[in-house]
Amino acid sequence: EDLRRELTGQYQVNDIVSRSKAMLKVVQTLPQIAESGSTALLWGETGTGKELLARTIHSLSTRAEKPFVAINCGALPDNLLESELFGYVAGAFTGADKDKPGLFQVASGGTVLLDEIGDTSPAFQVRLLRVLEAREFQPLGSVQTVSTDVRIIAATHRNLEEMVAQGSFRQDLFYRINVVGVRLPPLRERREDVPLLIERFIARMNLEKDRIVRNVAPEAMAILLNHDYPGNVRELENIIEHGVVLCDQDTIEPAHLPQYLQEGSVAFRKTPSENFSPLAAPLHQTEAALIEEALRRNGYNRQAAARDLGIHKATLYRKIKKLGIVLPETDGRSGGRRFL
Repeated sequence: EDLRRELTGQYQVNDIVSRSKAMLKVVQTLPQIAESGSTALLWGETGTGKELLARTIHSLSTRAEKPFVAINCGALPDNLLESELFGYVAGAFTGADKDKPGLFQVASGGTVLLDEIGDTSPAFQVRLLRVLEAREFQPLGSVQTVSTDVRIIAATHRNLEEMVAQGSFRQDLFYRINVVGVRLPPLRERREDVPLLIERFIARMNLEKDRIVRNVAPEAMAILLNHDYPGNVRELENIIEHGVVLCDQDTIEPAHLPQYLQEGSVAFRKTPSENFSPLAAPLHQTEAALIEEALRRNGYNRQAAARDLGIHKATLYRKIKKLGIVLPETDGRSGGRRFL
């Protein structure tokens, strides 16, 4: 079963791991949300993992074999956003030399994540509302209507209810996208997940960068546990990458952390030892788990698994041998081919 509770009290569904009761409430709803096929709205501060949650919903759904595409609505002006989503026909504007299908057409049968939907203009909101209501759209410059079969998941760090009250977000669109609403708690509300996330990030970066970092010094862990993480999980990930890059042995020390954390760490140097939370498991076990998960996701096709992990195939082979990972007799490259 995708959702499981381990002896450590750790909950996992796909790539989402947590020990937090707040996150457990989110994780427990994912299979039902995925199965429903309904439009969903993910709300949470920047860096809380909204895209990861959307990918997980997609992977648990009946659309899992179809494309998942994500677009940041706040990063593009209306004309570019519309051309990316709706596509265009030749001659629609200067430089449009040939037809280009939009993401609503390319991702047919799959899922489209509209990230930062709260940053869209009223004009775009009207066009999106039509897609949700009629399941059809017009490419730019075309008079023909194109049907679409995509599941839309929207995400935002803004309070859309307040925006509706202020008149800056359409009420009818809000009700259309908020069929199923999910709030992701910020990392400061789930501090018990910090050691677990550190463990996962170090294991993954050991793979990506071919490093051998195994531990976090108690003083460094105390700093990490006491930080408020305004950038949430993404900030923690960047901090750990910084530490792995600067660590020249096997233990991340306070000196390997970003300067802004070191400067604010004086108050934590006398942190009582009972506040220290060690990594939950030896990092080689977490590293092996990450590799095994990638292999399973890719039908034990080692080349695809290496690409999934962001490492070279030769590095994956070496890690499999070093960590003693047992592979099945057949892989996913072709029907029944045996490993050599």
